[in-house]
Amino acid sequence: MSARLTDLSGRTAVVTGGSRGIGRAVAAVLAERGAHVVLAVRDQEQGRAAAAAMLGDVEVRPLDLGSLASVRAFADGLPGRVDLLVNNAGTMSSTRQETADGFERQLGVNHLGPFALTNLLLGRITGRVVSVTSSAHRGARIDFDDLQWEHRPYTPFGAYGQSKLAVLLFTAELQRRLAAAGSPVLATAADPGWAATDFTVSTGSRAGDLAFGLGTRLLAQSPAGGARPTLLAALGDVPGGSLAAPRWFGVRGPARVVAAAPAAGDPEVAARVWAESEALTGVRFPRAAVDQGRRAAN
Repeated sequence: MSARLTDLSGRTAVVTGGSRGIGRAVAAVLAERGAHVVLAVRDQEQGRAAAAAMLGDVEVRPLDLGSLASVRAFADGLPGRVDLLVNNAGTMSSTRQETADGFERQLGVNHLGPFALTNLLLGRITGRVVSVTSSAHRGARIDFDDLQWEHRPYTPFGAYGQSKLAVLLFTAELQRRLAAAGSPVLATAADPGWAATDFTVSTGSRAGDLAFGLGTRLLAQSPAGGARPTLLAALGDVPGGSLAAPRWFGVRGPARVVAAAPAAGDPEVAARVWAESEALTGVRFPRAAVDQGRRAAN
């Protein structure tokens, strides 16, 4: 199930958060294999520096997943088809913060922004949608009565875990909808494991942050190692709706397909997450566009 050494010449790949960390490592591999890679990033200067360091055809476009206006502008301004969309960008907050649209920031950036982006591009996507999740989904639940953490005490890992569980439920429901439409496009997910990047992990306590930092120095793999599950999910011989993760205790090592937590496989919860996401973002599954794309592919 390793990622094939595919020649990606003539294909376009969009990688959100592709200017640093795991996203940058993924984008570099895709560019080296011949893809035209679009780094969809907030910091354009950082994006241009990352693009300049990559071998291949790489461009930089602005995208802030914490703003639905930015998501729409990116989708409207991106020309042509997209063969691969990698929803890699994410965030973590030690305190409750809100996006430009008033969403709890972790839910907004990690799930609602990618949800909107995917559906806005879906009529032009020909290959796969890969969404990055986390092992934090395994202890999480979706609280439909308080999705935005407005009433219960805010916990960084609780909000982060909920957002990453939402990513997996979105992936499952997206794959179901694509299959029902007869589309060849696959929706897959990837858990990078523990990787040493500049992604800020906030436990909510100084002691917890120090312990996590020590664990990172002792156990974490490189960004290139953390990219392996995403590359498997993007290029490997894996089924739609699958989750790729590191082989060794879900922390590091070669990538393989693993079972997600049972909570991520509940079709009723997945359908409800989708409905809530449509209501919050105002973006819906483009069935007509998907049907048109399927006919064009045939």
